[in-house]
Formats: sequence, C-alpha cells, structure tokens
Amino acid sequence: MRHSWWRYTVVGAALLAVTNTVPAQADPGDPFAGAPGLGDPYYPLDGNGGYDAENYDVTLGYDPASHVITGSTRVDAVATQALHTFDLDYSGPQISKVSVNNLPAWFTRTQEHELVVTPMLPLLPGLPFTVQVEYAGEITGTDGEGWILSPSGGAFVAGEPHSASAWYPLNDTPLDKATFALHATVPAEWEVMSNGLKIRDELHGANRTVDWEMRQPVVGYLTTIAIDKFEFLAQQRADGTPLLSAFAPQAEKARAVETRLPEFLDFLETLYGPYPFDTAGGIYVDTDLQFSLETQSRPIYAPWTDLDTVVHELTHQWWGDSMSVKQWSDICLNECFASYTADYLWPERMEGKDVDAQYREAVAKYRDDAKFWQITLQNPGVGNEFTSVYYRGPLFLHALRRTMGDAAFFGAVHDFVDGHRYGNASMPEFRQFMQSRTPTDLTGFFAAWLDHAEPPADEFLYPGSLRS
Repeated sequence: MRHSWWRYTVVGAALLAVTNTVPAQADPGDPFAGAPGLGDPYYPLDGNGGYDAENYDVTLGYDPASHVITGSTRVDAVATQALHTFDLDYSGPQISKVSVNNLPAWFTRTQEHELVVTPMLPLLPGLPFTVQVEYAGEITGTDGEGWILSPSGGAFVAGEPHSASAWYPLNDTPLDKATFALHATVPAEWEVMSNGLKIRDELHGANRTVDWEMRQPVVGYLTTIAIDKFEFLAQQRADGTPLLSAFAPQAEKARAVETRLPEFLDFLETLYGPYPFDTAGGIYVDTDLQFSLETQSRPIYAPWTDLDTVVHELTHQWWGDSMSVKQWSDICLNECFASYTADYLWPERMEGKDVDAQYREAVAKYRDDAKFWQITLQNPGVGNEFTSVYYRGPLFLHALRRTMGDAAFFGAVHDFVDGHRYGNASMPEFRQFMQSRTPTDLTGFFAAWLDHAEPPADEFLYPGSLRS
C-alpha cells in the first residue's frame, strides 16, 4: 500500500431460507467450536480456527444504478478438528441462506464481522467440506475497508488490512491463503476487472459475465473486483506472461507509465527472483482515493499514481503478496522493502542517483526530529502499521545493506523472499536469516533500527560507505 500523503512528506436448519432464528452462540471454551479469531496482537478476531480454506468461488451481480449486489460464495475447506460450529469473516449485505455440504445450516452474525455457522451434521477432522453463503443488498462507499464507489456509478473493493469480508465470506487472515475465482455479471456496457487470468468475457442480452481465476494462493485483502467503463491495455512480457491493465474514464493519463510494466517486472526479477504469478497488470481508478494497493497480480492505483508508486506496488507482488506476513506487526517486511525498492533501488540502478547522498540528507534532516523515530519498525502498534515503515523503513534497509555489503545483502533478500514463495514470514525470521548470511554481528544493529524509538547510534546510523 502507498498513501497519497507520502507524496507530501518524507516519505432448524430447513427453516433458514425464511428465518434467521438460530441457536445460542457456542461457548468459546467448547472444544468442538472453531475459534472466532486467531489472536493476532493487532486484530485478534481476524481469521478463524478449526479449518483451512482452500478455494473461494464468488458469484456476484452488480447493478450500477442502485449499487445493489447479489452474491453467492462457495468456500472449499478442510476441517482441522471436529466441528459442530465455526466462524467465517463477513461484514457485507444481508445473508439469506447458508448451507454446509449442501445441507441447510444455522447461522448468526456477531461482532463486526463474525458469521457463526452451525452445520446440520458435525464436521470431522481431516475431511473436506463446502460452505455456500447467499446474500444481497445495497453497498455504500467506505474509506478503505471494502467497497468504494466510482464517479461513473461503478465500484471497486480496496482496503488493508480489511476489505474482502465486505464482499464475500472468508477466513480473513494472512495465515490461510487460498485460490480464488470470480464470476461477475454486470450490465453489458460495463467491464469487470479482478485478480489473475480472465477466463471468460461474454455478452448475454443486456448483461456481461466475466470470469477470473487467481491460481496461486492469495490473502483476502489482496483480492478485488473493479467495475467501471474501462479502457484496456494488453501487453506481453518476453517470456510470454500476459499483461492486462484497465483505466477508468478519467484515468487514461496513466497509460504512459503502465506501458513500462514489462520493464518494471524485468527490473524486479533481477532483485527478487522470478515473477510469482501467471499474469500482471494494473487497475487505474478515477476515484478520490488516498492510497494505492498491491492487490495480487493487478494493483489498484489512485489518480495521483506516478512511476514511484507503480514500482512500489509491483515490489509488493514479492514482498507482501507471494510472501505474506504472519502477523500485522511484521508489516515492515511488506512496506519497508516496497519503499526501499521504489525510493532507492530504482533511482540508483535505473536513473544513476547517488542514494548514499540521499540517505545522508534524510538522516541529517530528521535525526533530531523525535516524531520521526517515535514509531518503531518492529511492532509499530495497532493503527500505526502504515506510518514509519514508509519513511524509516528505506533508511533501515539501506543501512543494513551498507553493513552487510551488497553481495551478502542482495543475495540474502533474494533467497529470503523466494524461499517463502506462496507462504508467510515474520520479522524475527528475517532478522535471523539475515544474521545467518553475514559474519558481522547484527544484534545491536537490529535492536537500534527496529526496536527503539530514537535514532540509532552513529555506528549503526553510518555504517560502511555511509561514513562521512
């Protein structure tokens, strides 16, 4: 994610079809009830226990005139324990029906986004099961936690760390990635963009139906749907990877930077290994959006997007998408690397900039600014995830690079992100891995840069060639 402010700073089960009457919610100590959350220190109710999601199949209709959606989502999962009740994360429109393994199920909604499901028959550990949820209602625009309305009457979904639960039920945690498919129907004059490969785009009378597939596992907030009167840009990488980008009616000016997408991906591969997905592209909206977001394989770009922003979001396809955080306190893995790549590595390698001088100027400007250092990079705190990682993060990584030396640093970061492809990683794991790749003791360096709320001592602030 990249915020717009960055540009201006440093940086009875059968009755369920007709009633919502449900049994009492299960005792949280019940061993046969899936946990309603996974205990993330920042968002303890995110995600759910008792099962692993394997695939989401979302069927959605949207009427731009009324902003009404009609949805039906199938969740394919495997029980990891015996379950007579379990939760999904869902904050969208009213639900009309839930079934489990094609049998009607009881359901209720609690908290902000808990959908509690009680199957007619208990689920056994190790066995697959399917949940189908049907829902419909009017959507309203948000400030980055789900649906956002476009000037044309279209709409798209974007938000981090939460947005997916606004349009389909899921296990909303980075720890449970799954494949994803979308089948969207809109009036014929509208277009639909999403993640992955476009499988079908057909007109049937007054309607258009478009199918998308994300065949590599994806975290919920990295999925999206965007509905607008798009114009398209189709390209292809030298290796044959198809590239498809879309521009909302007032976003055509971004076409020039997006034509460089093959060049950007080639550059990032030299740093972090092969591009991890089947396709790439971008969705350029014309809504007054305060952030751009690295939705998997096809980022959503706000109107203020520039080359720096595109490189930032594309870096996330490695750091954040293919390799995702374990907890939201690990957010530096995502944003520190995306910011360092866009703000330091691209200017250095592609534009010939002196990034050591850039680093020294930033340190000189902000060394005595207490506010600059008051939010730590390791565990910045709930609500502060998207702050210091943008402006302190690049400095931290540049100092680490100069401490380790280029060969060790770039070899290690390449191997770390590539070694966690389609999985998860944490900041403690990153610290341990980087230490394993250099004889230099990094204990004090990491503590000074990541754990403390003040500027590092000179030995850590000006290592290697950064010494004046």
